[in-house]
Amino acid sequence: MSEQPAEPTPPAAVSADLALEVRGVTKRFGALVVLRGIDLVLHQGEVLGLVGDNGAGKSTLVKILSGFHSQDGGEVIVGGEPVRLRSVEDARTHGIETVYQDLALIPQLPVYMNLFLGHELTTMGPLHFLDKKGMRKLSRQYLDEINVHVPSVDAEAEQLSGGQRQAIAVARAMRAATKILLLDEPLAAMGARESRLIIDLVKDLASSGRVSIVVIDHNYAHLFELCDRINVMQGGRIIIDQPVAETSIEDLTELMVSSYRRELENVQNAGA
Repeated sequence: MSEQPAEPTPPAAVSADLALEVRGVTKRFGALVVLRGIDLVLHQGEVLGLVGDNGAGKSTLVKILSGFHSQDGGEVIVGGEPVRLRSVEDARTHGIETVYQDLALIPQLPVYMNLFLGHELTTMGPLHFLDKKGMRKLSRQYLDEINVHVPSVDAEAEQLSGGQRQAIAVARAMRAATKILLLDEPLAAMGARESRLIIDLVKDLASSGRVSIVVIDHNYAHLFELCDRINVMQGGRIIIDQPVAETSIEDLTELMVSSYRRELENVQNAGA
């Protein structure tokens, strides 16, 4: 694995096979500079793994792409079109959906209501009642299609296992995403069996080629199973852009340990 910064895409080049381009994106919070010129590409139907130490800027980048934060500089291009994502709803209109570690499910609502949260079906007529029957039916069909098994679509989310709840959150995002799915630590604090459920779900989605996916995960084994390509973030920049087939977990681990040691030395030297 060659430790060379990824070359930024020239401004004039817009490839038709790119679902997403990030060019020179910066972000600061007061005096703290979090992103220092991020250059990233995501190909159509690709799964991209994003790794880095805590504080590298991974979640901040995802929050910019999901419309939760706005960048201070640089450019985001979705499907060849420069966009300014001003809100989560704005990102959704561009086909971008995000699943965070905290799931954003409502525990007291049944599965079918959580699946349609924010996109509820209503009956025809002046009063627009919730079409619960229709949502139940479509929920059963959809969960069967993607092999997610729950006791009942009428079960409250709090009655499900951690893996099942995460599967519902991923399934809801999959159903709504038309271009890009962002997964921020989707397997955090899960056991092996529950992790397997989510991994299989994401792999099935990726194999369809319908949506391009970015995954943040600290578990390199998960990323090497799921991803086509790995980007390593450090100090608010992408320092490595490497196909999974051309590297290994051992190479990535050695790189991260070496990077951590250099950062520690820099801090020590600055304080000397």
